[in-house]
Amino acid sequence: MAFMPCFYVPKRVNLAIMLFMACLLSYMMRVNLSINIIAMVDTSSNDNGTTEVLPDYGPRYNWTQSDQALLLGAYFYGYMITSLPAGTLAEMLGARNVAGYSCLVAGILTALTPAAAAWDKYAVFAVRFLIGFLNGVVYPCCHSLVSKWSPPDEKGKFVASLMGGTFGTVITWPISGVIIENLGWRWAFYAVGIFVLIVVAVWFYLVADTPAQHTSISLKEREYIENSLGNTLSNKKKWPPYKELVLSLPFWSLLFLHYGSMWGLFFLITATPKFLSEVLGFNLSSAGFLSSLPHVARLLCAFGFGAVADWIRSRGWLTVTKMRKAFCLPSHILPGVMLIILAYFGRDPYVCVAIMTISLGFNGAATASNLANSQDLAPNYAGTLYGIINCIGTTPGIFSPLIVAAFTKEENTIDQWHWVFIIGAAAYILPALFFWVFGSGKIQKWNEVETTESREDIVNTKL
Repeated sequence: MAFMPCFYVPKRVNLAIMLFMACLLSYMMRVNLSINIIAMVDTSSNDNGTTEVLPDYGPRYNWTQSDQALLLGAYFYGYMITSLPAGTLAEMLGARNVAGYSCLVAGILTALTPAAAAWDKYAVFAVRFLIGFLNGVVYPCCHSLVSKWSPPDEKGKFVASLMGGTFGTVITWPISGVIIENLGWRWAFYAVGIFVLIVVAVWFYLVADTPAQHTSISLKEREYIENSLGNTLSNKKKWPPYKELVLSLPFWSLLFLHYGSMWGLFFLITATPKFLSEVLGFNLSSAGFLSSLPHVARLLCAFGFGAVADWIRSRGWLTVTKMRKAFCLPSHILPGVMLIILAYFGRDPYVCVAIMTISLGFNGAATASNLANSQDLAPNYAGTLYGIINCIGTTPGIFSPLIVAAFTKEENTIDQWHWVFIIGAAAYILPALFFWVFGSGKIQKWNEVETTESREDIVNTKL
């Protein structure tokens, strides 16, 4: 008789864990340069003509503020290109393979970054561009998998699993700081590359594109997932309805809302280590640890807000549209308000860290606003929708380092950062106001639900 396990771990739980890990890998490769570059740049010459003795963390390069902004933005140039078609690629070719192989090659390139730096700064730009190009497919692929594996009442928790990227930031900065101070900045790249290769191997072992394609899922679980999704998903591979997207105000509302959230997030990812180290005076290990605190808060709040959203949805207290709009208050309005407070009252270093932590912590509610809304509007094209909004939402990763460089070109003090924080506040608040007017949580007609009966079922279950 074959051995039967005494308990069964749902395969959708394994999938949620691997979605978390895929997003974690993506962000580890995205954010490591933000702190590593501090140890890579030669800042020994001061304006007064004196020379400062710098710690020996490895070779240092004469990269100007503009050079550093270019290198920090390189990832996002590549990321933006593949974000756009990534959802369609996932829907046509399978999200498992598209995301898995992209992470594999990006991990190898991450380990090759020190060799590129020894060659030329433009080689580093090319490597970072390619890493971003490959990682641009990860989040749209994950959203495609969520649309096929997540029962409606578990949507918030599944979307919260995509906060693995936030955890990637949380662990990468402090660990990189410790690695740099003990082994040098080269190993801060090598360690990430090795970890990526290990996780990708597990990804290919555990992940399948749909419950029907999973080799060891129980019949009971497969039927539960498929029955809960009903007719909102089609088995046919179809090109997305791009014309309808362009004419859809709910989609534009989602696009703006996501852009605002990404501005706040990418600004903190690219600028926080530099701000804490160069403006507030923290050393590398402290800057790495303190820079991670806002992302710890965002991660914890994301799961909390996601669970609350699922709870509200299961009880039918709010329509999906009202719920998405309500969660814009903590995900966008309050983070913007906190950045305004930071701009006018952030003079004490630890007060700055506290305000930034509270701001990004509230943004964890994005799991119940912009991060979930593509699933609401069009489950058939959730990957495509997220790919488009993520493509546009990537541009803050390019613009925010340039804005910081422009404001701090002559002098790098807290006063120069005032307008940087004000711009971030506006990027949070204005899209939320637009979404309150034009946003929606209803499945759109262009999702191509095929029968009238299935649409009535959707309305009745408040999908």
